[in-house]
Parts: sequence; structure tokens; C-alpha cells
Amino acid sequence: MANYLVIVESPAKAKTINKYLGKNYTVIASMGHMRDLPKSQLGIDIENNYEPKYITIRGKGDLLSKLKKAAKSADKVYLATDPDREGEAISWHLAQILEIDEKQKCRITFNEVTKSAVTASLKEARPIDNNLVDAQQARRALDRIVGYKISPILWKKVKKGLSAGRVQSVATKLVVDREREINAFEPKEYWSLNASLKVAGERKALLARFYGVNGKKKELKSFDEAQKIQQMASKGDFVVTKANYSEKMQQPSPPFTTSTLQQEASRKMGFTSRRTMSAAQQLYEGVALPSKGTLGLITYMRTDSLRITPEAQEAARSLISHKYGAQYTPKSPRIYKTGKNAQDAHEAIRPTDVTILPESIKEAVSADLYKLYKLIWERFVASQMSNAVYDTLNAEFDASGATFRASSKALKFAGYRAVYIDGSEENEEKDEKRLIKIEEGMHLQAGEIEQEQHFTEPPARYTEASLIKTMEENGIGRPSTYAPTISTILGRDYVVREKRMLKPTELGEVVTDIMAENFSDIVDVDFTANMEKQLDDIEEGSEKWIDVIDEFYKPFKSVLEKAEKSIEKIEIKPEESDEICEKCGRNMVIKLGKYGKFLACPGFPECRNAKPILQDTGVKCPKCGGRIVARKSQKGKKYFSCENTPNCDFLLWDEPIKTPCPKCGSVMTRKYIKRKSITVCSNPECESNKK
Repeated sequence: MANYLVIVESPAKAKTINKYLGKNYTVIASMGHMRDLPKSQLGIDIENNYEPKYITIRGKGDLLSKLKKAAKSADKVYLATDPDREGEAISWHLAQILEIDEKQKCRITFNEVTKSAVTASLKEARPIDNNLVDAQQARRALDRIVGYKISPILWKKVKKGLSAGRVQSVATKLVVDREREINAFEPKEYWSLNASLKVAGERKALLARFYGVNGKKKELKSFDEAQKIQQMASKGDFVVTKANYSEKMQQPSPPFTTSTLQQEASRKMGFTSRRTMSAAQQLYEGVALPSKGTLGLITYMRTDSLRITPEAQEAARSLISHKYGAQYTPKSPRIYKTGKNAQDAHEAIRPTDVTILPESIKEAVSADLYKLYKLIWERFVASQMSNAVYDTLNAEFDASGATFRASSKALKFAGYRAVYIDGSEENEEKDEKRLIKIEEGMHLQAGEIEQEQHFTEPPARYTEASLIKTMEENGIGRPSTYAPTISTILGRDYVVREKRMLKPTELGEVVTDIMAENFSDIVDVDFTANMEKQLDDIEEGSEKWIDVIDEFYKPFKSVLEKAEKSIEKIEIKPEESDEICEKCGRNMVIKLGKYGKFLACPGFPECRNAKPILQDTGVKCPKCGGRIVARKSQKGKKYFSCENTPNCDFLLWDEPIKTPCPKCGSVMTRKYIKRKSITVCSNPECESNKK
């Protein structure tokens, strides 16, 4: 009997696939890339056609030996890494290491980790796609050249540990530019007038807003103007000059792409892009379900396509018809048009089996996985449902020459909204249960006409969601790079997160200014977008990767040489804290280290005192009266202990709350069991815990 070896990237994926294939298949995870460019040097031979110098990644020696041994004893090796550029490159590297002929049918791909998709892929094995590999190598080489050539200049001129990047520098500049736009903004005063109109037979008033004078739009820029219009409108009745009733349809949103999934998970659930992609990866690679075994629950999560297979559409339509009724099912499947910048290599993100309802997996998976699967399931199902139908009213009123307008809508048929409402729609005014009936020529009285002062507001700071949306709209990066890019600019302390908003630091502004002044192309949106387009062209086979690198590097080299000479050294003073150094009495400063921010004495090297920044919980230690503060273990797990550690050994793994235990007076904690919050006394001997 033949013996087959299948190599995937992750252990979770290996575990799932292993359950689908027979005993003569061995499935091993490569744990991502086996080879990469060396960290200690550029790793790109500039003088020799930009030849990359790949080395085996440190720590993968034992795994490599295992793979070689398994490959040697196998009759056939299938490379089943992810279906994108990065996955193709990992397979190419594996073929090189394991001496597999890349022209043979050794490569298999699947858009979903299900038994049918995996077994079908074995019948459709193909050679490695060198265009995809070349596109990945070009991206890697470009990123390495930009990072390794510019970063040392930043170390020398600003401080050690800084970095520049082909995508991260543009993303940082977007945040910096938005902050400067906010700071330069000058608010302008304007006023609004709202009239509450009484309609005979109606309990609720109709709200009409000032529009203009004699039908022509007019803005009210001062109190005097608003007062004048108010006096004009108060002279008599509001006469209905227009009353248009109509029926309007609202279409559902398309299924998710990587970008829209990250945006909606942020809006609806407060997930960071990294948290979203981590949960999506697990859903894609497979989770164990009591009734169905291990199964990949969603299709591949790195995509910019809105395409859906006919089989998936029909499965959704069948479910909609049975679960919600025929009226919720459109006459024909909905087809969504993919954007012009999209690669369209994969389907949109959808459930692999739409009959697996979110509630059926709730007890089997973590809270994050349940929430994200529910979001993906609802959005996909809704995308194939009927339109929502509204009764609408658009009315206009004349009040002694002042023109007011009113509009309202009442939901007539829920359609897709029976399943899903976009996060962007959730904050809209609530629909009326029914429309107030008025007719042209009717005279209505205003209960009151309210004046309200307003000021124009600056553009909002970016959130992770809105930054990703802007990056996508401008062609900066690709689905696989959005989350890592944001993680990088946060990790480098170029940008900080304040109440879910992204704000540049002084360091981020300084580095952005250096980049804009000396490497304008690198931080130029259009230049970066064009570079992404060239990478797409390499993938399609219309460009050679060496030509693209060469076209970039020759002018970049001269810019680099000029920058090294012209950039002057900049000193950024660390932020001073209120914390006093107990060793020398100086005010400690906030510094950024490998594991985040910490407090350090500015007297270094004479005084080497340093300590973590502690988050006060507002709860007193029951042992010594000190503050209970939040800390993180070496493995990143959050815990709570006395600020006087190690002199005081009080420690909690659950979050303390300010209200003491009503029975024994000890510290109460907030505990989460099956996604529900409960309060528990921290004293194990307390009667309240003995139930």
C-alpha cells in the first residue's frame, strides 16, 4: 500500500486533516516557514540579481530532520500550505529542502478545511506556481531592503530599536497626518432649528428640521440668524407643501472580506484586528465539535474577494427558505461585484457548512470563536436574503417663508434584517413603527421650535477598523498584512491606542517627518499602492520580480546615500512620570522596552533603578493596606498583587472589585464562568463560597 506525506503549516490544521485522510496518510505541520532571510544581515545579494540568501530558521533543526525522514519514506509528498503567496512560498521552500521536484504535481490547496475540500484537492494536485513564489520573494526582498537600509539610519539619528517599513511607515503617516489635521482644525459655529409638529389624531409629534427660506437652502451661522428664523416660523401654522410617501428597498451587505471582517468585529465586539485574525485562523483550521468531530468552520480568512460558489449560495438559500420562509429568499442568488484592486484568489469569508448554526457550537468553543463565527454566519446568510422594505415619508413645510423638512421610515418587511444589522447602522435613529399620515395643504401647529448651537467637528482619529478601511481603499498592503502592520506600529510605540482610537506618539511624528523629508516615496500612498500593483503583476506573470526590485532599488540607493549625510541627530526626551525613584529621588521616566513600557530612573547609568508600570485597581490589600495592582506574568497572563511585592505576598488571579465581601469583609473578585461574570469572595474559607 502506498504511503503519502501531507505537509501543512499548523498543528491544528494537521490535526483536522489527519482525521479526514486514511491510515496511509501522514500529516505533519511545518510550523510556518522553515527557511527565511538571516536576521544578522541584509540577506539580499544586491550585486547578484538581488539573490536571497535563505537559511534554516533557528530551532527548526529537529523538525527538519523529522520532515526529511518522513519524506524519504513516503511514496508521494503533498505540500498543503495556505492557498496564498505566503503559503506557496512555504511550499516552494519545503520542496527545495526536501528535494521534491516542484514541476511535479506536489502542491494541493483548499479554500476550506473540510473533508470534501481536502480529498478533492488531492485529485487536483498541481506543480508549484512560481509566479506566486516570485511575488512573495519580491515583497520579502522589498521589505527587507527598506527595513534594513533605513532602520540603521533611524538608530543612529534618533534612537536604537526603531524601524521603517514599506507598509508600516505609510500607515504611521496616515495616523500622524490625521492628528495634525485635527490639531489644525478651526471649529465653525452653526445653528439648527427643530419644530415639533402636532398632527390631529396622532399621539406622537412629527419632527421637522429647518432647511432654508422660500425653498432655498440656508445655513444658520449665528444666534441672531437662528432667532430671526424662529420668530418668522412662530408667526403662524406650518403648511404642508409636499408629502411624498413611497416604498424603499435596502439591500444587504455582501459577505465578509478580511478587511470588512476586521472592521465589523471592531465595531460590534471591540475586537482588535489581531484578535479577530487569531480567532478566524482557529475557525478556519478546525475546531472539535461533539456531534461532527473536528471541522474547519469557515473558509480561508485572508481574502479580498466577494465571490461565493454556487453550491454555497444554494445551501444558504435552502436554509433561508426553511428557517425564515420563502418571502425571505430572493428569486435568484445574489452576486456581489469584487473591487478593482482585489486579487480575487479566494471566496469571500463564509461558513463551510451553513447548516451549522452558531448556537450549536456555543458550548464547544471559546467566547471569541463563538462571537466571530456568529458574525460571519449571520453576515453570510443575510447577504443571500431578500431586501428590507421600508415605508418612507419625505415632507416639506412652509412656516411664513421658512422652509422645514421632515423624513421618517417604518420597517414594512424585515428581509435580511431579521438576521443581521450592520454595525454602521446600529447607531442610526430607530425606525418608526408606523408613519404619521399628513397631506399637502394641511395646517399644523408647532408645539415648540427649539434652537440649538453646534460647532463643526474635526475628523475623528482613526480606529483600527477605519485605518484598515483607508488602507484597503488606497491599495496599501493586502489582507494578510493589515493586522500585522497595526501590531507593528503599536509595538514600535509610533502609535498608541486611546479608548480604541489611534494616536501618534512624539516618536511616531519624528520618524514620520524624517521619512517624509528623506524617503518621500516610501511614505507616499500612491507609490506604495503602485508597488502592490506591481507585486500583483508578478503574481499574474506579466512582470519579472528582479526587474521590479531593480526599478525600485537604483533610485532608492541614491536617496539613501543622501539621507545618511543630511539627517541631523534628534534627541527625544522620555516622558516624565509622577513616580519618584526610591533610590535617588529623581522623577522616573517612561521608557519602551522589549516587553512594553516601563519606569526607569533618568540617572542611568549612575542609578539603574527600573520597575514596571502598575495599573491601580483602586482596591486596598487586606494584608498590608497597600494598593492592589494589575501585573502580567512571564507568559502574559494577567494577575493582581500588592504593590509591596515581594514584601507582601497577597496575590489574586481574578480581578478584584471595590465592594468588600458582605459576609467576611475580604476582597471580592470578578470571575468569568461560561462567558458569564460572577462575583466570588477571595477568602476560600468564607461561607459565601461554600454552596
